[in-house]
Amino acid sequence: MTDLVLSILMLAGMLLTGAGLYALIKRRDRKRGILMILAGLVMFGNVAISAMPGPDLPPLEQR
Repeated sequence: MTDLVLSILMLAGMLLTGAGLYALIKRRDRKRGILMILAGLVMFGNVAISAMPGPDLPPLEQR
């Protein structure tokens, strides 16, 4: 299930970044374009953080 969510986040990040570039270049809408690009970069950052392996911690019952 996590793989599906990360894949959807990557697709949404690519779409937001592309739409932000389109808004900046074609429509000359600087405010919305920058906000969309930032939102896409935040999604990429979330995927990168979620995909990093962490330490193997024992379950809570064993602590």
